[in-house]
Amino acid sequence: MNASVRAPLTIVGAGLAGALLATLLARRGVPVEVFEKRPDPRRRGYEGGRSINLALAERGLHALRQGGLQKAVMAQAVMMRGRMVHPLGGETMLQRYGRDDSEVIWSVHRGRLNIAMLEAAEAAGARFHFSQRLDGVDFDARRTHFVDDHDRQRRDHDFSVLLGCDGAGSGLRAAMAPLVELGERFEPLGHGYKELEIPPAADGGFRIEPNALHIWPRGGYMCIALPNTEKTFTVTLFLPNEGEPSFATLPDLASARAFFARDFGDALPLVPAFDADWTNNPVGGLGTLRLDNWRLDGRAVLLGDAAHAMVPFHGQGMNCAFEDCVALDAHLAAEPDFEAAFAAFEAERRPNAEAIQAMALENYVEMRDRVDDADYLLQRQLEVTLADRHPGRFVPRYSMVSFGLVPYAVALERGKVQRAILVAATQGLERLDQVDLAAADAAVEARLAPLA
Repeated sequence: MNASVRAPLTIVGAGLAGALLATLLARRGVPVEVFEKRPDPRRRGYEGGRSINLALAERGLHALRQGGLQKAVMAQAVMMRGRMVHPLGGETMLQRYGRDDSEVIWSVHRGRLNIAMLEAAEAAGARFHFSQRLDGVDFDARRTHFVDDHDRQRRDHDFSVLLGCDGAGSGLRAAMAPLVELGERFEPLGHGYKELEIPPAADGGFRIEPNALHIWPRGGYMCIALPNTEKTFTVTLFLPNEGEPSFATLPDLASARAFFARDFGDALPLVPAFDADWTNNPVGGLGTLRLDNWRLDGRAVLLGDAAHAMVPFHGQGMNCAFEDCVALDAHLAAEPDFEAAFAAFEAERRPNAEAIQAMALENYVEMRDRVDDADYLLQRQLEVTLADRHPGRFVPRYSMVSFGLVPYAVALERGKVQRAILVAATQGLERLDQVDLAAADAAVEARLAPLA
């Protein structure tokens, strides 16, 4: 980083990405100031009801290790070995994510994780300013304008550079838009979500299998449930906004309860506070944010959801944002000035962000429509078989995304090739012993180079 710059770097947003970036920079001795529009969650409590539980994978863990945060975070994480599928009227089945317990993901609660990361950032030396919403930026004068939405007090803050970690509704992105062509597009999914909760059992334990991500796939919509350390599950219903069924066709509590009794009959008894949860927790929106440009020369750059918000169905939004933080910190340390650092950061990360956005959209269809289909299950069996027969060459896409640091763009392209091999090898078949493994082996050898 340009050693002549002594003014603090200014981070907008103290969510997960902002807190991690502040920690990484402060641990290297860089002065950091962070402005957050919400009150301090350590004093006011975390605002829930719109926060899908998070799935922490190897990318996120790698980033947390860089910030010295792994121990604190893992103390509040619950292992998930795979998907526990609850078919309508059928037996549940566990579909492992990886080969064994060395390949798992972890359920973490967004609010508690954010608080732990704020503590770590402050301990590293970052300075936080809460209840400060960005209300405008004078980029020529390098001055930001903030407002406290509670007491309407305004304050100005001079900056050397702005790092935008303020989420999908980024105020910094809005301030940059008149000065640089961002190419901003927001693509709504047309589906929303609502949170419910499964409480602990009467004996204080989990009511259902704790070490799994539970899915109730219903074709076009679904429920999921992720475990928490206090023996609860965060349940999320994903449903179209319009059509049948949809949130539009559930105008009141009675219709919602009847819908759950019909389509999620085994889940409804697990949610004794269903009426209160449904009434009090709002419907959240889902969509994909795409930008053609993440930066304004050397004065400002966006990362995380502010640059590439995505739907949550691959559990990679947080992991991707954490990777952004590690990459930006590295480029700031390596490049001669901010403009060069921001350009190198965007060149590295934007293709990968676009790849995981695409995979997240694909995964929604897989989770709600395919996980209990016979063709999917056969292809999954063959995928595991080919991975065992060709280690380092045929690596399931989910494994590339969740259990390693393979660039998302590489995982997307290799995944397309592997999917084509699986579809061709299982076409018209019902059992794994019918597959021509010699032909499948030959396709793998011909079409996939060893993974670097």
